[in-house]
Amino acid sequence: MEKEAYNGGTAEKSSDEMPQLVEPAKLVDEKGIGFGEAADMYGDLGAAEEYGYVSRGLKSRHIQFIALGGTIGTGLFLGIGRAFTQAGPLSILLGYTFTGIAIYAMMMSLGEMATWLPLPGAIPQFCARYVDGAMGFAVGWNNWYNSAITLCAEISAAAVVIQFWNGARDINVAAWISLIIVLIVCLNVFAVAIYGEAEFIFAAIKIITIVGLLIFAFIIDLGGGPTRDRLGFRYWNDPGAMKEYKGTGDKGRFLGFFSVLVNAAFSYGGVEMVAVAAGEAENPRYNIPKAVRRVFWRILFFYVLGSLAIGVLIPYNERRLLGAIENGAPGGAASPWVIAVYRASVPVLPSIINAVILTSATSSANAFLFTGSRYLGVPYYCIAITASISLLTYMSCSSGADIVFQWFQNLVTIASLFTWMSVSIAYIRFHAALKAQGIDRNTLVFKSPFQPYTAYFSLIFFAILTIFNGFYVFGPFDVNGFVTNYVGIPIYFVLYAFWKIFKRTRWIPSAEADIQTGKAALDAADAHWPERRPRNVIERIWFWIA
Repeated sequence: MEKEAYNGGTAEKSSDEMPQLVEPAKLVDEKGIGFGEAADMYGDLGAAEEYGYVSRGLKSRHIQFIALGGTIGTGLFLGIGRAFTQAGPLSILLGYTFTGIAIYAMMMSLGEMATWLPLPGAIPQFCARYVDGAMGFAVGWNNWYNSAITLCAEISAAAVVIQFWNGARDINVAAWISLIIVLIVCLNVFAVAIYGEAEFIFAAIKIITIVGLLIFAFIIDLGGGPTRDRLGFRYWNDPGAMKEYKGTGDKGRFLGFFSVLVNAAFSYGGVEMVAVAAGEAENPRYNIPKAVRRVFWRILFFYVLGSLAIGVLIPYNERRLLGAIENGAPGGAASPWVIAVYRASVPVLPSIINAVILTSATSSANAFLFTGSRYLGVPYYCIAITASISLLTYMSCSSGADIVFQWFQNLVTIASLFTWMSVSIAYIRFHAALKAQGIDRNTLVFKSPFQPYTAYFSLIFFAILTIFNGFYVFGPFDVNGFVTNYVGIPIYFVLYAFWKIFKRTRWIPSAEADIQTGKAALDAADAHWPERRPRNVIERIWFWIA
């Protein structure tokens, strides 16, 4: 982990032990932004020389597209199909909307903290500084484990997807897994700008595809397809808008809706990735708020409109979709988007959509290797350690890639929920610390709305999902399902208790929370970032996008 990342700023040095430190602004001017930030964080020049600091090599367009790509994963293309067949069109629309609102609330809280202090390993540092060193330790390892297991989930998804094509089915799945692992490791071991460029390209492909699919859905729904059949909302009437799940009547419809909330949590996993990238972003005080403010529109456009589109294109009892999910059909065969294309008699699109799903899975794996390694640190061995966990994906060779993907999906959903709850708690304490230390929130570069109530809302929402996310394993009781849905809870609290006892950490009073270390150098660096001025209409549009 980052040096002293989880001491919460509580480690004290006497004035005799504390080395003389040059003014951070002067260091930034003389030795550059990175060295100035390192000296301000470590507290002395020697440590800054020894340990160094991350390079701020992610440009504005990298940050914006990392944020965009982080909200579009395999969940939107593949995972949503299972939720749709379990719950029906209205339930997935409401489920993705409600979970999206909670995600937006959490991201507003995270955005304010990450703009105040855009640090490497942001979330664990915020928890350690504002709440308790033990929480910083627990959420740090929880996030690393989350990233590592999600890495496996995405590689497993890619292994499923690539078998969509007949020629690929004859090749052992281990070969595809190996190829993907080598590719994403290569993208991560070079300069961070290489990673940024790769994510920029991957995200652009996903965005163009989902925009195209939404336009396709609109045309087909209005009868513009080859069959000239105007669909409207017919499938909301027959077979219905809400499907019963694990019960009958209103209870069954509610449980179907609730199952979508849990599924959506997996789909939104990684949305907090932009905060991890904040520590390596150029001009973070400008680029991070810009990315966070647009989370609402990304959720609305991609997930809310996407779930609505699926609900009008196919019925939830579509036999090909049900058969593909039940039989573990490879690749896009289990995607509601591909099924919709088949029903519309547009033969060329399924392979194109499948290729994009493959790109999406590879992109997400690439991104989670990046974030997982950053929770450990930056050196190559941190990438190697995180990448080594991806070897678990070879279980797909014996158990079936689709089954392993479901295991991983259940495991990472609970880890994501703990990350988001930790962010909400950290913000509540950060808000209290600002007040206790006499800092007016109106002076902040980015001030999130309706705080701290926004953070309390997201905390309560994610806590409910955490407790009831595996409700379906209790009737009849499924031991394997119970373990994969709830093992993340004891993992988090064991980590918390271990560090609490081992380091004897304490709950940090608001007046003592460390909200300043590292800020002086960041403030000084703000003046060194060049101002972006569009020279023409095209640049004005591009600067708005990226």
